[in-house]
Amino acid sequence: MAEGQKKYEKPKNRKKTILRLGGYMIQYRYLVLLALILTVGSNLLALVGPMLSGYAIDAIEPGVGKVDFSRVFYYVGLMVVFYVISSILSYILSVLMIHISRKVVYQMREDVFTHLLALPVGYFDTHQTGDIISRISYDIDTVNASLTNDLVQILTTLITVAGAFAMMVVISPKLVLIFAFTVPLSVLLTKFITGKTRPLFRMRSRRLGELNGFVEEMISGQKTLKAYHQEENTIHKFDGKNEEAVEAYYRAEYYGSVVGPAVNFVNNLSLALVSMFGALLFLAGQMRIGSISSFILYSRKFSGPINEAANIMSELQSALAAAERVFHMLDEPTEAADRTAALELEAVEGDVVLENVCFGYKKDQQIIRNLNLHAASGKLVAVVGPTGAGKTTLINLLMRFYDVDTGRICVDGHDICDVTRAGLRRAYAMVLQDTWLFEGTVFDNIAYGRQGATLEEVTDAAKAARIHSYIRRLPQGYDTVLTDEGTNISKGQKQLLTIARAMLLDAPMLILDEATSNVDTRTEQQIQQAMRKLMEHKTCFVIAHRLSTIQNADVILVVNHGEIVEQGTHGELMEREGFYYQMYRAQFE
Repeated sequence: MAEGQKKYEKPKNRKKTILRLGGYMIQYRYLVLLALILTVGSNLLALVGPMLSGYAIDAIEPGVGKVDFSRVFYYVGLMVVFYVISSILSYILSVLMIHISRKVVYQMREDVFTHLLALPVGYFDTHQTGDIISRISYDIDTVNASLTNDLVQILTTLITVAGAFAMMVVISPKLVLIFAFTVPLSVLLTKFITGKTRPLFRMRSRRLGELNGFVEEMISGQKTLKAYHQEENTIHKFDGKNEEAVEAYYRAEYYGSVVGPAVNFVNNLSLALVSMFGALLFLAGQMRIGSISSFILYSRKFSGPINEAANIMSELQSALAAAERVFHMLDEPTEAADRTAALELEAVEGDVVLENVCFGYKKDQQIIRNLNLHAASGKLVAVVGPTGAGKTTLINLLMRFYDVDTGRICVDGHDICDVTRAGLRRAYAMVLQDTWLFEGTVFDNIAYGRQGATLEEVTDAAKAARIHSYIRRLPQGYDTVLTDEGTNISKGQKQLLTIARAMLLDAPMLILDEATSNVDTRTEQQIQQAMRKLMEHKTCFVIAHRLSTIQNADVILVVNHGEIVEQGTHGELMEREGFYYQMYRAQFE
């Protein structure tokens, strides 16, 4: 906890955050202007009340007991009218601010989500999913609450304090001198305490994000967790994360709550001083009772909003900390833009060449070194090797999820850095070991990458993937809705659906990264036979651990320590009795 706090001792640029929030609101400038008018009108009408109250009190003659009731009822009636109109305007203002806040939050969430889709894959490799979700949900909700309530309160405070101060000066400039002492004291107290609490609110958002990330990670791995009997250990870890989050929340709220009582004490002190010196001025004949009453009411209107503003400072600090986290995500660099003269890949034949490619996720740790590879058009290229050899990294480079450090990758003679990413990725269909299905019908999931696909085309792809007969047995067939990432079907069936999706895409190149790891060997062989027929004249990259599944590949690339140590057909590699031969014997013997 101490280390985290130390990291956040220096607050980030508050002005920049406020200006960026203002940038969202300025899009609705006319609504904001109307809100400002309503705020001014509502508060000015409310400010008339204390003056009218003083006039009503002055209708009583002290020591005589004579009361001019007509004057009393007249001023009281005016007070009722002004307060009713003020309340109506205040209600309209609240509804309007909710409307503005809804628009701002909608736009902010859309900006964040759109930006997320533009971020490089590396961002998601290094950030917890739960923390990302926390920013797009909890943090933006915090900003929403602040815009809806706190912003109105701050505007009300400014108008009320300024108006009340002006009225007090008109009534008695002498009594106003009391606030020359109490107001600076309130400001100094508030500034001191909020300066201490701001890092705490930033830490609170951070700890909550970490907690969300941990929970999301544990829920997604629940089967493994139970299989390894890690319930108690996980609960212990959760308790630690939970304790950190609760402690950060407590510290922020605890120290934030000090502001209100501290400022309230100063305001009550000012009220006592006003009452005492006002009585002295009355005895000296320099003030009337009604004027003293009005001054006291205005002093409450002057001090009250300051006190309320101090009370919402903690919420504002929380909102600013949340906004900073959101803007920090929005400031994350997106994938580098395509080069100015980038080509659009068309009529792709699928001839892929890697020349002296070097790459590492960290500059000082290279995973691939001087890799040379030629995948001829229409060939099935299998990539095998031990764990950590660089097989999946090779796929990341082919798709330009990452750019090579040195060397180059070419498709049909074009350096992929000289073509558009969209065009390059459209040239590939990809099936990963980690299947991804969305909530929707079976038909929609298979047709995901090909808009306008017909039922016949989807059915043909499903038949080729050996999943058609299973789909027909589902309650609504191809119209069956898959829920919660396809949890109502088995993992192997999910994988077959994603293979059918790749087949339907009809891309000139195909990548299979352990794509058949969850199906049995017989089904896998059937799928490969069907895919060879469907993928004629198309380049296929297959990453596999089970060497029995790639024996019919046109060429097998054996990767070890980021380099191709052997290549050839299955028969050729077995005859050499080299690294591949050892891997094969290790699997089957």
